Amino acid sequence: MNLIIKSATIVDPNSPFNQQTVDVLIENGIIKKIAQFIESDSEAFDASGQYLSPGFFDLNCNIGELGFETKEDFVSGSRAAAAGGFTGLALMPNTSPSVHSKAQIEYLLNRAKNNLVDIHTLGTISYNREGKDLAEMYDMYLSGAKAFTDGNKPVQDAGLMERALLYTQGFDALIFSYPEDTAIAGKAKVNEGVISTLLGMKGIPSLAEELMIARDLYLAEYTESKLHISTISTSRSVELIREAKSKGLKVTCDVAAHHLVLTDEALIGFDSQYKVKPPLRTQKDVDALIEGLKDGTIDAIVTQHTPHEIECKDVEFEVAEYGILGFQTALPLTLLALSDLNLIIQKLSIDSRRILNLPIPIINKDELANCIIFNKDVQWEYNSKTNYSKSQNSPYFDKTLNGKVSLTINNNQIFK
Repeated sequence: MNLIIKSATIVDPNSPFNQQTVDVLIENGIIKKIAQFIESDSEAFDASGQYLSPGFFDLNCNIGELGFETKEDFVSGSRAAAAGGFTGLALMPNTSPSVHSKAQIEYLLNRAKNNLVDIHTLGTISYNREGKDLAEMYDMYLSGAKAFTDGNKPVQDAGLMERALLYTQGFDALIFSYPEDTAIAGKAKVNEGVISTLLGMKGIPSLAEELMIARDLYLAEYTESKLHISTISTSRSVELIREAKSKGLKVTCDVAAHHLVLTDEALIGFDSQYKVKPPLRTQKDVDALIEGLKDGTIDAIVTQHTPHEIECKDVEFEVAEYGILGFQTALPLTLLALSDLNLIIQKLSIDSRRILNLPIPIINKDELANCIIFNKDVQWEYNSKTNYSKSQNSPYFDKTLNGKVSLTINNNQIFK
């Protein structure tokens, strides 16, 4: 794949060409030259007014394989990811069966070969995500699992979480914690507050998240282990993690893009497309999350991409499934929340990979071309023609969004 990118403004905090408008020559998937002007017979892409950055990496997403291929499969999921600028994904084990053995890890990684999008599979902490017995973590690690999590099922047993943190120390693996105390959350579906009262629905108090974060931070401190906390959503959660980092704990965390722009006020119409978990919180929480990104407390932005068939969402709010599509809306939503492009790339491309100790792509001469071109100002409609996912469960469907990826390049392949 040979291509010359004309007049692109580079956004890459690690690149010596950061913030410069240059031409970039790519030959056989490698950046061969970066200069103010390059002459070449290669196919040209005019990137005037657009930005060239490292490809995004998603730490938290769901593609249906294994078992839920009617929602999404590797083909449709990879195309949707590439359309959204993601050149790498870490897949949650929320599948059927759960990814709790080396055979499943090896099967999924084999399925993901020769793909434009680099796919990494996370293994479960507990067997079948039941929260009772540890899964085959070391075997899965040897087969390629980058980290371990029970996905959207929080580990309620503190003893099991402690053993998992201690066990993974031996091979320097990472534990992901999804923070929710189910005894406190109960069967509620929305955030506890003014809106839940207005809707006449039981609410999930922010305490359900914060109590679990506090527990796991204590366990990480006690075991001196690494810990990553997924999809935090409350202001107090940000404070707890900020305090833990100031004490020197080896903790990282991420936030879903939709939690940076949406509040529980979006639920007033009982639209099940806004039903997510953690639930949408208040404006105070949104402001704290954005501040947490700016001061470095929050390390990464994720999509929490969770596709569903129409019959899972086009039902009463109480029985609808949790989750929305996220790949193609991550950039527009992040641009709504943050204006600093360097910070956006830091959180979507660089620190997300650093958490898993993955190679970080750099826009520089002789580096592999793992990059995207995006226009932060262009408007486009997200609809059945522009959507690459098998599913359509997004509150932004048939709406106009601002900011779009024009080109995605990785593994000597191109998507446009």
